[in-house]
Amino acid sequence: MPRTTPGAASPFEIGLLYVIGVVQGLALVTFPAASAILVSPTGFALSSTQYGAMFIPQVVLAILASAFGSSLARRLGLRGVLQFGLCGNLASMALLAVSPFLIGSPAAFVTLCLATGALGLGFGATTMTLNTLIQGLSTPARQDFAVLTLNALIGLGTALAPLLITLFSWLGTWWALPVLMSLSLGAMLLATLRAPLDLPVGEASHGASLPGRFWIYAAAVLLYGIAETLSGNWAALYLSTQRNVSAENASYALTAFWIMLTLGRVIFAVLARKLPVTLVFVGLPLLLALAFQLVARAQDASAGIAAFALVGLACSAILPLSLSFAGKEFPAQSAAMLGALIAFYQIGYGIAAFGGGPLVERAGLAYSAVFSLGSLIALALGAVAFLVNRTRAKAPTGSDTAPVPQVRP
Repeated sequence: MPRTTPGAASPFEIGLLYVIGVVQGLALVTFPAASAILVSPTGFALSSTQYGAMFIPQVVLAILASAFGSSLARRLGLRGVLQFGLCGNLASMALLAVSPFLIGSPAAFVTLCLATGALGLGFGATTMTLNTLIQGLSTPARQDFAVLTLNALIGLGTALAPLLITLFSWLGTWWALPVLMSLSLGAMLLATLRAPLDLPVGEASHGASLPGRFWIYAAAVLLYGIAETLSGNWAALYLSTQRNVSAENASYALTAFWIMLTLGRVIFAVLARKLPVTLVFVGLPLLLALAFQLVARAQDASAGIAAFALVGLACSAILPLSLSFAGKEFPAQSAAMLGALIAFYQIGYGIAAFGGGPLVERAGLAYSAVFSLGSLIALALGAVAFLVNRTRAKAPTGSDTAPVPQVRP
Protein backbone atom coordinates (compact mmCIF):
# COMPACT_ATOMS: atom_id res chain seq x y z
CA MET A 1 0.00 0.00 0.00
CA PRO A 2 1.34 3.50 -0.80
CA ARG A 3 2.34 5.40 2.31
CA THR A 4 0.62 8.67 3.06
CA THR A 5 2.86 10.10 5.78
CA PRO A 6 5.14 12.91 4.46
CA GLY A 7 8.78 12.42 5.26
CA ALA A 8 8.44 8.65 5.74
CA ALA A 9 11.08 7.96 3.08
CA SER A 10 14.42 6.46 4.02
CA PRO A 11 17.72 8.29 3.38
CA PHE A 12 18.42 5.64 0.74
CA GLU A 13 15.31 6.61 -1.22
CA ILE A 14 16.01 10.34 -1.09
CA GLY A 15 19.68 9.81 -1.97
CA LEU A 16 18.72 7.56 -4.86
CA LEU A 17 16.41 10.22 -6.30
CA TYR A 18 19.19 12.81 -6.04
CA VAL A 19 21.69 10.54 -7.83
CA ILE A 20 19.15 9.81 -10.57
CA GLY A 21 18.76 13.58 -10.97
CA VAL A 22 22.49 13.99 -11.68
CA VAL A 23 22.46 11.09 -14.15
CA GLN A 24 19.39 12.48 -15.93
CA GLY A 25 21.11 15.85 -16.31
CA LEU A 26 24.16 14.14 -17.79
CA ALA A 27 22.06 12.13 -20.24
CA LEU A 28 20.07 15.15 -21.39
CA VAL A 29 23.11 17.18 -22.45
CA THR A 30 25.29 14.34 -23.77
CA PHE A 31 24.09 14.81 -27.36
CA PRO A 32 24.55 18.62 -27.53
CA ALA A 33 27.89 18.24 -25.72
CA ALA A 34 29.02 15.87 -28.48
CA SER A 35 27.89 18.25 -31.26
CA ALA A 36 31.45 18.84 -32.53
CA ILE A 37 31.89 15.09 -32.99
CA LEU A 38 28.50 14.67 -34.62
CA VAL A 39 29.14 17.32 -37.30
CA SER A 40 32.89 16.76 -37.75
CA PRO A 41 34.00 15.40 -41.16
CA THR A 42 36.12 12.90 -39.24
CA GLY A 43 33.15 11.97 -37.06
CA PHE A 44 29.53 11.47 -38.09
CA ALA A 45 29.70 14.32 -40.65
CA LEU A 46 26.12 15.44 -40.02
CA SER A 47 24.94 18.64 -41.67
CA SER A 48 23.44 21.38 -39.50
CA THR A 49 19.98 20.35 -40.70
CA GLN A 50 20.61 16.70 -39.86
CA TYR A 51 21.97 17.68 -36.45
CA GLY A 52 18.81 19.66 -35.70
CA ALA A 53 16.51 16.99 -37.12
CA MET A 54 18.14 14.45 -34.84
CA PHE A 55 16.33 16.04 -31.89
CA ILE A 56 12.83 15.80 -33.37
CA PRO A 57 12.16 12.26 -32.01
CA GLN A 58 13.40 13.40 -28.60
CA VAL A 59 10.99 16.33 -28.53
CA VAL A 60 7.96 14.38 -29.76
CA LEU A 61 8.41 11.52 -27.32
CA ALA A 62 9.30 13.81 -24.40
CA ILE A 63 6.06 15.72 -25.01
CA LEU A 64 4.06 12.47 -25.01
CA ALA A 65 5.80 11.20 -21.86
CA SER A 66 5.21 14.50 -20.05
CA ALA A 67 1.60 14.85 -21.14
CA PHE A 68 0.56 11.29 -20.30
CA GLY A 69 2.90 10.64 -17.37
CA SER A 70 0.25 11.21 -14.71
CA SER A 71 -2.15 8.82 -16.47
CA LEU A 72 0.61 6.22 -16.72
CA ALA A 73 1.34 6.64 -13.01
CA ARG A 74 -2.23 5.66 -12.18
CA ARG A 75 -1.60 2.34 -13.94
CA LEU A 76 2.01 1.56 -13.05
CA GLY A 77 2.58 3.63 -9.92
CA LEU A 78 5.24 6.31 -9.62
CA ARG A 79 8.05 3.81 -9.22
CA GLY A 80 6.93 2.04 -12.40
CA VAL A 81 7.00 5.32 -14.35
CA LEU A 82 10.44 6.13 -12.95
CA GLN A 83 11.72 2.71 -14.02
CA PHE A 84 10.19 3.23 -17.46
CA GLY A 85 12.04 6.54 -17.74
CA LEU A 86 15.33 4.97 -16.64
CA CYS A 87 14.90 2.26 -19.28
CA GLY A 88 14.42 4.97 -21.92
CA ASN A 89 17.59 6.74 -20.82
CA LEU A 90 19.50 3.44 -20.73
CA ALA A 91 18.40 2.55 -24.26
CA SER A 92 19.44 6.01 -25.45
CA MET A 93 22.94 5.83 -24.02
CA ALA A 94 23.43 2.26 -25.22
CA LEU A 95 22.50 3.25 -28.78
CA LEU A 96 24.85 6.23 -28.64
CA ALA A 97 27.64 4.00 -27.36
CA VAL A 98 27.36 1.63 -30.35
CA SER A 99 26.83 4.38 -32.94
CA PRO A 100 30.59 4.90 -33.65
CA PHE A 101 30.67 1.44 -35.22
CA LEU A 102 28.21 2.70 -37.84
CA ILE A 103 30.06 5.87 -38.90
CA GLY A 104 30.01 6.16 -42.69
CA SER A 105 26.78 4.22 -42.97
CA PRO A 106 23.22 5.65 -43.30
CA ALA A 107 22.37 3.53 -40.29
CA ALA A 108 24.43 5.89 -38.12
CA PHE A 109 21.93 8.76 -38.44
CA VAL A 110 18.99 6.40 -37.91
CA THR A 111 20.63 5.05 -34.75
CA LEU A 112 21.22 8.58 -33.43
CA CYS A 113 17.55 9.44 -34.03
CA LEU A 114 16.47 6.29 -32.19
CA ALA A 115 18.80 7.26 -29.35
CA THR A 116 17.38 10.78 -29.01
CA GLY A 117 13.84 9.38 -29.19
CA ALA A 118 14.57 7.02 -26.31
CA LEU A 119 16.09 9.93 -24.40
CA GLY A 120 12.89 11.91 -24.92
CA LEU A 121 10.83 9.14 -23.32
CA GLY A 122 13.33 8.88 -20.49
CA PHE A 123 13.49 12.61 -19.82
CA GLY A 124 9.73 13.16 -19.93
CA ALA A 125 8.92 10.27 -17.59
CA THR A 126 11.85 10.67 -15.22
CA THR A 127 11.68 14.41 -14.55
CA MET A 128 7.96 14.36 -13.81
CA THR A 129 8.35 11.41 -11.43
CA LEU A 130 11.46 12.75 -9.69
CA ASN A 131 9.75 16.03 -8.81
CA THR A 132 6.57 14.32 -7.64
CA LEU A 133 8.46 11.84 -5.46
CA ILE A 134 10.97 14.28 -3.97
CA GLN A 135 8.15 16.57 -2.87
CA GLY A 136 5.85 13.83 -1.61
CA LEU A 137 8.55 11.93 0.29
CA SER A 138 9.89 15.00 2.12
CA THR A 139 8.43 16.57 5.23
CA PRO A 140 6.56 19.84 4.60
CA ALA A 141 9.35 21.79 6.29
CA ARG A 142 11.98 20.30 3.96
CA GLN A 143 10.09 20.25 0.66
CA ASP A 144 11.54 23.54 -0.57
CA PHE A 145 15.07 22.42 0.25
CA ALA A 146 14.53 18.99 -1.32
CA VAL A 147 13.17 20.37 -4.60
CA LEU A 148 15.90 23.00 -4.76
CA THR A 149 18.56 20.36 -4.14
CA LEU A 150 17.15 18.09 -6.85
CA ASN A 151 17.02 21.02 -9.27
CA ALA A 152 20.64 21.93 -8.54
CA LEU A 153 21.83 18.34 -8.95
CA ILE A 154 20.11 17.95 -12.33
CA GLY A 155 21.83 21.18 -13.32
CA LEU A 156 25.13 19.77 -12.07
CA GLY A 157 24.71 16.84 -14.44
CA THR A 158 24.05 19.16 -17.39
CA ALA A 159 27.20 21.13 -16.56
CA LEU A 160 29.36 18.00 -16.23
CA ALA A 161 28.43 16.51 -19.61
CA PRO A 162 30.46 18.94 -21.79
CA LEU A 163 33.49 18.60 -19.49
CA LEU A 164 33.36 14.80 -19.58
CA ILE A 165 32.95 14.73 -23.37
CA THR A 166 35.99 17.01 -23.64
CA LEU A 167 38.01 14.77 -21.32
CA PHE A 168 37.13 11.54 -23.11
CA SER A 169 37.66 13.16 -26.52
CA TRP A 170 41.14 14.20 -25.39
CA LEU A 171 41.74 10.55 -24.49
CA GLY A 172 40.41 9.52 -27.90
CA THR A 173 37.44 7.64 -26.42
CA TRP A 174 34.47 10.02 -26.40
CA TRP A 175 32.15 7.00 -26.56
CA ALA A 176 33.29 6.06 -23.04
CA LEU A 177 30.81 8.58 -21.61
CA PRO A 178 27.66 6.88 -23.00
CA VAL A 179 29.15 3.52 -21.96
CA LEU A 180 29.60 4.73 -18.38
CA MET A 181 26.16 6.33 -18.50
CA SER A 182 24.63 3.01 -19.58
CA LEU A 183 26.28 1.22 -16.67
CA SER A 184 25.18 3.93 -14.23
CA LEU A 185 21.59 3.86 -15.46
CA GLY A 186 21.54 0.08 -15.18
CA ALA A 187 22.71 0.38 -11.58
CA MET A 188 20.04 3.03 -10.86
CA LEU A 189 17.37 0.76 -12.36
CA LEU A 190 18.44 -2.12 -10.11
CA ALA A 191 18.51 0.20 -7.10
CA THR A 192 14.87 1.19 -7.67
CA LEU A 193 13.93 -2.46 -7.12
CA ARG A 194 15.11 -2.10 -3.51
CA ALA A 195 13.39 1.24 -2.87
CA PRO A 196 9.60 1.43 -2.28
CA LEU A 197 9.29 4.91 -3.88
CA ASP A 198 5.55 4.68 -3.39
CA LEU A 199 3.05 7.51 -3.11
CA PRO A 200 -0.69 7.63 -3.73
CA VAL A 201 -1.44 9.03 -7.18
CA GLY A 202 -4.24 11.58 -6.94
CA GLU A 203 -7.31 11.53 -9.14
CA ALA A 204 -8.49 15.07 -8.42
CA SER A 205 -7.23 16.68 -11.57
CA HIS A 206 -7.80 13.70 -13.86
CA GLY A 207 -10.05 14.71 -16.74
CA ALA A 208 -10.34 18.33 -15.58
CA SER A 209 -10.01 20.99 -18.25
CA LEU A 210 -7.20 23.46 -17.92
CA PRO A 211 -8.09 27.11 -17.15
CA GLY A 212 -7.98 29.75 -19.87
CA ARG A 213 -4.98 31.51 -18.36
CA PHE A 214 -3.00 28.30 -18.75
CA TRP A 215 -2.19 29.45 -22.28
CA ILE A 216 -0.36 32.51 -20.97
CA TYR A 217 1.90 30.28 -18.90
CA ALA A 218 2.22 27.91 -21.86
CA ALA A 219 3.43 30.78 -24.06
CA ALA A 220 6.00 31.72 -21.42
CA VAL A 221 7.52 28.24 -21.12
CA LEU A 222 7.44 27.70 -24.90
CA LEU A 223 9.39 30.91 -25.51
CA TYR A 224 11.74 29.99 -22.68
CA GLY A 225 12.30 26.58 -24.25
CA ILE A 226 13.36 28.25 -27.50
CA ALA A 227 15.75 30.62 -25.73
CA GLU A 228 17.36 27.97 -23.54
CA THR A 229 17.78 25.43 -26.33
CA LEU A 230 19.24 28.01 -28.68
CA SER A 231 22.20 28.17 -26.30
CA GLY A 232 22.18 24.60 -25.04
CA ASN A 233 22.18 22.98 -28.50
CA TRP A 234 23.94 25.51 -30.76
CA ALA A 235 26.52 27.27 -28.58
CA ALA A 236 29.38 24.86 -29.29
CA LEU A 237 28.71 24.73 -33.04
CA TYR A 238 28.49 28.53 -33.27
CA LEU A 239 31.80 29.14 -31.53
CA SER A 240 33.70 26.31 -33.21
CA THR A 241 32.49 26.91 -36.78
CA GLN A 242 31.91 30.67 -37.06
CA ARG A 243 34.35 32.03 -34.47
CA ASN A 244 37.05 29.35 -34.96
CA VAL A 245 37.15 28.61 -31.25
CA SER A 246 38.67 25.25 -30.33
CA ALA A 247 36.28 22.41 -29.52
CA GLU A 248 37.64 22.43 -25.96
CA ASN A 249 36.88 26.12 -25.39
CA ALA A 250 33.49 25.75 -27.09
CA SER A 251 32.71 23.02 -24.55
CA TYR A 252 33.78 25.38 -21.76
CA ALA A 253 31.29 27.96 -23.04
CA LEU A 254 28.50 25.38 -22.96
CA THR A 255 29.58 24.35 -19.47
CA ALA A 256 29.56 27.99 -18.34
CA PHE A 257 25.98 28.32 -19.62
CA TRP A 258 24.73 25.31 -17.64
CA ILE A 259 26.71 26.18 -14.49
CA MET A 260 25.36 29.73 -14.37
CA LEU A 261 21.83 28.49 -15.10
CA THR A 262 22.11 26.16 -12.11
CA LEU A 263 23.77 28.68 -9.79
CA GLY A 264 21.27 31.33 -10.80
CA ARG A 265 18.36 29.14 -9.78
CA VAL A 266 19.95 28.51 -6.40
CA ILE A 267 20.69 32.21 -5.88
CA PHE A 268 17.21 33.40 -6.84
CA ALA A 269 15.56 30.71 -4.72
CA VAL A 270 17.63 31.74 -1.68
CA LEU A 271 16.90 35.45 -2.23
CA ALA A 272 13.26 34.99 -3.26
CA ARG A 273 11.87 36.19 0.08
CA LYS A 274 13.84 39.42 -0.21
CA LEU A 275 13.48 40.09 -3.92
CA PRO A 276 10.23 41.15 -5.67
CA VAL A 277 9.87 37.97 -7.71
CA THR A 278 7.44 39.55 -10.17
CA LEU A 279 10.13 42.10 -11.03
CA VAL A 280 12.70 39.30 -11.40
CA PHE A 281 10.30 37.43 -13.69
CA VAL A 282 10.08 40.40 -16.07
CA GLY A 283 13.65 41.58 -15.64
CA LEU A 284 15.41 38.33 -16.52
CA PRO A 285 14.05 38.20 -20.11
CA LEU A 286 15.36 41.75 -20.65
CA LEU A 287 18.77 40.65 -19.39
CA LEU A 288 18.51 37.65 -21.70
CA ALA A 289 17.89 39.92 -24.70
CA LEU A 290 21.08 41.83 -23.87
CA ALA A 291 23.03 38.61 -23.31
CA PHE A 292 22.07 37.27 -26.75
CA GLN A 293 23.42 40.43 -28.34
CA LEU A 294 26.71 39.91 -26.53
CA VAL A 295 26.79 36.31 -27.77
CA ALA A 296 26.26 37.44 -31.36
CA ARG A 297 29.19 39.86 -31.05
CA ALA A 298 31.62 37.54 -29.26
CA GLN A 299 34.80 37.21 -31.32
CA ASP A 300 36.96 34.89 -29.23
CA ALA A 301 36.78 32.14 -26.63
CA SER A 302 36.87 34.41 -23.57
CA ALA A 303 34.07 36.64 -24.84
CA GLY A 304 32.02 33.61 -25.86
CA ILE A 305 32.38 31.91 -22.48
CA ALA A 306 31.44 35.12 -20.63
CA ALA A 307 28.47 35.81 -22.90
CA PHE A 308 27.02 32.31 -22.58
CA ALA A 309 27.52 32.44 -18.81
CA LEU A 310 25.37 35.59 -18.77
CA VAL A 311 22.75 33.84 -20.91
CA GLY A 312 22.66 31.02 -18.35
CA LEU A 313 22.15 33.46 -15.48
CA ALA A 314 19.38 35.23 -17.39
CA CYS A 315 17.63 31.93 -18.14
CA SER A 316 17.97 30.57 -14.62
CA ALA A 317 14.76 31.47 -12.79
CA ILE A 318 12.30 31.93 -15.66
CA LEU A 319 11.05 28.34 -15.94
CA PRO A 320 10.92 27.67 -12.17
CA LEU A 321 8.96 30.90 -11.65
CA SER A 322 6.54 30.03 -14.45
CA LEU A 323 5.84 26.60 -12.98
CA SER A 324 5.62 27.89 -9.42
CA PHE A 325 3.23 30.72 -10.30
CA ALA A 326 0.98 28.33 -12.24
CA GLY A 327 0.98 25.76 -9.44
CA LYS A 328 0.11 28.32 -6.79
CA GLU A 329 -2.60 29.94 -8.88
CA PHE A 330 -4.26 26.60 -9.67
CA PRO A 331 -3.30 24.25 -6.80
CA ALA A 332 -6.10 21.77 -7.49
CA GLN A 333 -4.74 21.17 -11.00
CA SER A 334 -1.03 21.43 -10.27
CA ALA A 335 -0.19 17.93 -11.55
CA ALA A 336 -1.99 18.43 -14.85
CA MET A 337 -0.50 21.92 -15.20
CA LEU A 338 3.04 20.64 -14.59
CA GLY A 339 2.78 17.91 -17.21
CA ALA A 340 1.23 20.22 -19.80
CA LEU A 341 3.73 23.01 -19.22
CA ILE A 342 6.68 20.63 -19.51
CA ALA A 343 5.18 19.51 -22.82
CA PHE A 344 5.09 23.12 -24.05
CA TYR A 345 8.67 23.58 -22.89
CA GLN A 346 9.54 20.60 -25.08
CA ILE A 347 7.76 22.19 -28.04
CA GLY A 348 9.99 25.24 -27.61
CA TYR A 349 12.99 22.93 -27.32
CA GLY A 350 12.02 21.30 -30.61
CA ILE A 351 11.57 24.61 -32.44
CA ALA A 352 15.08 25.74 -31.50
CA ALA A 353 16.76 22.33 -31.80
CA PHE A 354 15.52 21.78 -35.35
CA GLY A 355 15.03 25.37 -36.50
CA GLY A 356 18.66 26.41 -36.18
CA GLY A 357 19.82 24.13 -38.99
CA PRO A 358 17.45 25.38 -41.73
CA LEU A 359 18.06 29.01 -40.73
CA VAL A 360 21.79 28.52 -41.28
CA GLU A 361 21.81 26.16 -44.27
CA ARG A 362 18.68 27.18 -46.20
CA ALA A 363 18.01 30.78 -45.16
CA GLY A 364 21.72 31.59 -45.30
CA LEU A 365 21.88 33.18 -41.85
CA ALA A 366 25.09 33.13 -39.86
CA TYR A 367 24.94 31.60 -36.39
CA SER A 368 25.54 35.07 -34.95
CA ALA A 369 22.39 36.32 -36.71
CA VAL A 370 20.41 33.42 -35.27
CA PHE A 371 21.50 34.39 -31.77
CA SER A 372 20.59 38.01 -32.51
CA LEU A 373 17.10 36.78 -33.33
CA GLY A 374 17.14 35.20 -29.88
CA SER A 375 16.88 38.71 -28.46
CA LEU A 376 13.47 39.05 -30.12
CA ILE A 377 12.38 35.79 -28.48
CA ALA A 378 13.61 37.14 -25.13
CA LEU A 379 11.69 40.42 -25.56
CA ALA A 380 8.53 38.49 -26.45
CA LEU A 381 9.10 36.41 -23.33
CA GLY A 382 9.38 39.61 -21.30
CA ALA A 383 6.02 40.79 -22.68
CA VAL A 384 4.39 37.47 -21.76
CA ALA A 385 5.97 37.63 -18.29
CA PHE A 386 4.48 41.09 -17.82
CA LEU A 387 1.08 39.69 -18.84
CA VAL A 388 1.46 36.80 -16.39
CA ASN A 389 2.14 39.28 -13.58
CA ARG A 390 -0.94 41.31 -14.47
CA THR A 391 -3.23 38.28 -14.54
CA ARG A 392 -1.77 36.98 -11.27
CA ALA A 393 -2.39 40.35 -9.62
CA LYS A 394 -6.08 40.04 -10.50
CA ALA A 395 -6.35 36.37 -9.48
CA PRO A 396 -7.60 35.75 -5.90
CA THR A 397 -5.13 32.89 -5.41
CA GLY A 398 -2.14 34.80 -6.78
CA SER A 399 0.82 35.15 -4.46
CA ASP A 400 4.19 36.84 -4.53
CA THR A 401 5.72 34.57 -1.98
CA ALA A 402 8.92 32.67 -2.58
CA PRO A 403 8.64 30.32 -5.55
CA VAL A 404 10.03 26.82 -5.55
CA PRO A 405 11.84 25.63 -8.67
CA GLN A 406 10.00 22.56 -9.91
CA VAL A 407 12.15 21.05 -12.65
CA ARG A 408 15.38 21.52 -14.56
CA PRO A 409 14.61 22.17 -17.92
